[in-house]
Amino acid sequence: MALALSYLLSFLLLVLLLPYSTIAQTSKNQSLGSSLTAQNKDTYWASPSGDFAFGFQQIRKGGYLLAIWFNKISEKTIVWSANGDNLVPIGSKVELTKDGQFVLSDPTGKEIWKPGLVGTEVAYAAMLDSGNFVLASQDSRSSWQSFDNPTDTILPTQTMKKGSKLVAHYSEGNFSNGRFQFRLQMGGNLSLETIAFPLDSPNSDYWLSGTEGNGFQVVFNQSGSIYLTDINGSILQNITSSAGSTQDFYQRAVMEYDGVFIQYVYPKNSTNTSNIAGRWPMAWSSSTLMPPNVCLLAEDMGSGACGFNSYCKLRDNRRPECLCPRGYSFIDPDDVMKGCKQDFQPQSCDEANPETDQFELIEMPNVNWPKFDYAHFQGQTEDWCRKACLDDCFCSVVIFGSGHCWKKKNPLSNGMPEQNPSIGTKALIKIRKNSTLQCSRPGADSKNKVRSTLIIIVSVLLSSSVFLNLLFLFGFRFKFWKPNVLQLYPVIPGMNLRSFTYEELREATSGFKEELGSGAFATVYKGVLQSEDRYLVAVKRLNNRVREGDLEFNAEVSAIGRTNHRNLVQLLGFCNEGQHRLLVYEFMSNGSLASFLFGDSLPNWYQRIQIALGTARGLSYLHEECSSQIIHCDIKPQNILLDDSFTARISDFGLAKLLKLDQTRTTTGIRGTKGYVAPEWFRSMPVTIKVDVYSFGILLLELICCRKNFDAKEQEDLMILADWAYDCFKDMKLELLVANDEEAIHDMKRVEKYVMIAIWCIQEDPSLRPTMKKVVQMMEGAVEVSVPPGPSSFISSI
Repeated sequence: MALALSYLLSFLLLVLLLPYSTIAQTSKNQSLGSSLTAQNKDTYWASPSGDFAFGFQQIRKGGYLLAIWFNKISEKTIVWSANGDNLVPIGSKVELTKDGQFVLSDPTGKEIWKPGLVGTEVAYAAMLDSGNFVLASQDSRSSWQSFDNPTDTILPTQTMKKGSKLVAHYSEGNFSNGRFQFRLQMGGNLSLETIAFPLDSPNSDYWLSGTEGNGFQVVFNQSGSIYLTDINGSILQNITSSAGSTQDFYQRAVMEYDGVFIQYVYPKNSTNTSNIAGRWPMAWSSSTLMPPNVCLLAEDMGSGACGFNSYCKLRDNRRPECLCPRGYSFIDPDDVMKGCKQDFQPQSCDEANPETDQFELIEMPNVNWPKFDYAHFQGQTEDWCRKACLDDCFCSVVIFGSGHCWKKKNPLSNGMPEQNPSIGTKALIKIRKNSTLQCSRPGADSKNKVRSTLIIIVSVLLSSSVFLNLLFLFGFRFKFWKPNVLQLYPVIPGMNLRSFTYEELREATSGFKEELGSGAFATVYKGVLQSEDRYLVAVKRLNNRVREGDLEFNAEVSAIGRTNHRNLVQLLGFCNEGQHRLLVYEFMSNGSLASFLFGDSLPNWYQRIQIALGTARGLSYLHEECSSQIIHCDIKPQNILLDDSFTARISDFGLAKLLKLDQTRTTTGIRGTKGYVAPEWFRSMPVTIKVDVYSFGILLLELICCRKNFDAKEQEDLMILADWAYDCFKDMKLELLVANDEEAIHDMKRVEKYVMIAIWCIQEDPSLRPTMKKVVQMMEGAVEVSVPPGPSSFISSI
């Protein structure tokens, strides 16, 4: 008893002294009358070491955020903010006034934010090396500190008391309050909760610590551990284990906008280096704290993990991804949490015109929208269930499985994977037949102009060697990945690849019977792995006659095997047995972008936006985030595949060349495909990652216009898409590029922005082209797009 009392007294003394010891750290004090003004560049007060800064950051193209951030990391990661829901314009000011008030005001003097001070005798402000910003009295008593008022982040030496919470941001670039929070409840339970958005009250919890009545404080110590204690300091629950000393690593733990609580570390000796590109690797995410599948969150009131009419799918990194079912698209592609809308006119409830024959049901296996069923029938067949939904104008989706039939209507909520896939439940989505919008072809009223460029002429001459990469294609439903599918095969350490024998792959492909496509270096076959799940794969068989085959094979295995990105086709395994060299890839159920974009049934505008952005993100990953930089060298619609959710997945790295970390360029023989090849291939110029940027620019124009980059059937001034698109941009006639495409016409600001990005990408001078990272930032709106010059200005000058 005496020992427990001693622990209690020691702990209370530590708590009482915490404000004084925190403020006593080395700091550069800001005296009364000090102020900061929002300007075109970051303005701030730095901590003594320079690790942290307090001041103004401009958020994308919007206003300014009063914030605290890591100042020595190129990403300038924000850890606290004052006005996330009310960004201020340039010229706004934060001031420690002569009378001891601390106020953020706009240029007109209107008060935007001020802290709730304890007492009024503020004498100075200080940004500390711990990341804590304090307002203190003359005797160093804390009147206010950011550590007591966290937003979405907790830092080492910071604690959370009962009632404290970390509220997730609305989205990655929106610092207003979002839909999730990490909270130490007054009763002592630590919880992950949804918020009754747009209110800030808790809605429902999806994880609890089970410490009701005992939990007292969350501690993030200097060893990188986060834990929950009781009132005497005893550890009730370890939330994270040690992630390393704060002397060697910057650390933060964040309640992420998608509902996951994650701890990150960043090596201090790696700041401002390119090999990690300013990114924070995830140090920890506990399976006990993070739900096994965030997508399984179901709310009695609310949309679930994603917005209404959408569904959630877990990524490889166990972070949720929000998707739209077939026939639906995002209300706002830049804000997927707003949910999805129907891309067709709903079924009429007029009994005289039931429209039953104008609708069909599209199957989506292992997806469900639980709760909020408005009808349930038992002991019925699938055909009966289908007819019941088609005959019901209220029915948007019907779930069928084991004789059960559940009807659902808009808005759909709690979209998630089926929790028990073994029962064979399937979702049947009702959409209007032939509802996919058709892209228009260019008209004949464009200005007549005779031209040709060296790039097009030489590219056409190369047409005889075009690579026929119709890979991993057509018409087969992609089965959902099961973690145990390939466990029968040995794993290569450090690569997460499976080693197959030639006989296993010969059997999987039925003797290499069904060819999916072929190119200069390989032929691709459809295969089925002989496991209980009969997992579909694409098996790429390298040609024995290729003299550089070993180099090509080794490059793919070593590079692709270590790539992991949602916009890349995943390499699953390989065979290297004698003369036999084969690669085993995921099978993409919806084929290539070429067949989808240039066929009879074309994606709508918002699908094309997502495909363009996904492709850009995949290339940015290859160029800047891989341990060994990868140049693809053959970006074209045939090498962009679409998975079961129509997500863009870059395929075929067989033409890629690897760059060592200390290299910035390489020279090699001409690779690539007619119309997509950058001009430096044809000159004595080094080939860099900018060749992929050029190819992406052509691809982006094809996605915007829904036509091929070169069409000999068109009249002369329309044959070359890049020339025609620039003419339309220069003459302010961009509507010609998307004529009869109603959705794109209603989104002309984005059309203009994307055309400008494409023109920047296809500049003849490689140095003028942006990096793919900047392309992504421009497409997302984080970087403003300036007016580009004519794409052929460089070639005209040589």
